Amino acid sequence: MRVEMSGKAPYVIGIAGGSGAGKTTVIRKIVEQTGRENCVILQHDWYYRANEGLTFNQRAAINWDHPDSLETDLMVEHLKQLIAGNMIEAPQYDFSTHQRRKVRLPIAPEKIVIVDGILILTSKPLRQLMDMKIFVDADSDLRFIRRLQRDMRERERSMESIISQYLSTVKPMHDRYVQSSKRYADVILPHCFENTVAINLVISQIRSVLGSAQ
Repeated sequence: MRVEMSGKAPYVIGIAGGSGAGKTTVIRKIVEQTGRENCVILQHDWYYRANEGLTFNQRAAINWDHPDSLETDLMVEHLKQLIAGNMIEAPQYDFSTHQRRKVRLPIAPEKIVIVDGILILTSKPLRQLMDMKIFVDADSDLRFIRRLQRDMRERERSMESIISQYLSTVKPMHDRYVQSSKRYADVILPHCFENTVAINLVISQIRSVLGSAQ
């Protein structure tokens, strides 16, 4: 379904960085400063493959930090639809069972479309749809602690399983794919929680592009 939008096509912002780097904080500040009514968020995590036909143990053993674990082609198509002014139905993922949920999330295009994910800058077709590419950088120890707290709280995982996954796949994949994708970023935000100057500059640029600078 096409949605009537005034003015230009949505402004697409890609926000990448390691797991636990602080992407959610940056996104929250952008949304707060540019208006919640103007923003929609598309998360790469929603696009993990369905993996139908696999047992729970087989799904749990998948390398979730490798680009092949995600159906990025579908995300590219959905982002193109949003840019064209069309609604989409985004998949949703259950991290406790490692399966896609049956329910899908209807999303309408807005002035700003934020694409969120650790691996979004590794995909050239995805990068080519972005107007601004941001990489949130943070110390590896800090990222691990945040990931540990999040996965125990939100994804109902044990400390042992989180540590095992971090050592076997998360850290190697971060070093191989995520960190190297930083070279594609237009803006690198180091120490995002303390670096309010850099975040405010990004927000000012977004407001300027949208014609809403105050």
